[in-house]
Amino acid sequence: MIAPSILAADFAHLADEADAVANADWLHVDVMDAHFVPNLTLGLPVVRSLLNSTDMPLDCHLMIEDPDRWAPGYAEAGAANVTFHVEAADDAVQTARAIRRAGALAGLSVKPGTAIEPYLEILSEFDTLLVMSVEPGFGGQRFMAEVLPKVTWARGQVKSGHLRLFIEIDGGIDADTIVAAAEAGADVFVAGSAIYEASDPGKAVDALRVAARAAMNPSS
Repeated sequence: MIAPSILAADFAHLADEADAVANADWLHVDVMDAHFVPNLTLGLPVVRSLLNSTDMPLDCHLMIEDPDRWAPGYAEAGAANVTFHVEAADDAVQTARAIRRAGALAGLSVKPGTAIEPYLEILSEFDTLLVMSVEPGFGGQRFMAEVLPKVTWARGQVKSGHLRLFIEIDGGIDADTIVAAAEAGADVFVAGSAIYEASDPGKAVDALRVAARAAMNPSS
């Protein structure tokens, strides 16, 4: 699945920017609070406006402090998937359950330097694992290939039946890096600049999907 990141879009025309990628699977929304990460983007009021302006499922990535308090509100508003950072949560399991009770998928994200093996026991409470392939906070960063073993490990857990979730990757995804990410085992790809800086964002979505599918199924 391809999830264009509106962090790279024109914030003055978000409804139009959503329409431009209507062929994508999710619309990725980065919520930053200038505390957990050194950037400030948007919050729940803008998400509510987007929900009223598009039929695309919103994939809300909360890079914020105190997600235990704030994350369920995004699910209650109508987001399809609400992801928060394990590094910021006091009770990740209870927050995941609150998100699910509100009707959304629950996602857990890890920074590039955070190991995921210690969280195997709680990952069964989640629908999505988001592996950051850049340091969270700003778009346009270089893809960090050193995180790919995390993706491979997670895919192994899914294949073995220990987990059942989407494996999402976010940061520096473009026509080249999506191949390595797909080969490692990711199945949801967040891309910002590679889509919104293209002359035709919709065609860029299609091209990324083709590249990912070819990498997942090299013999087809």
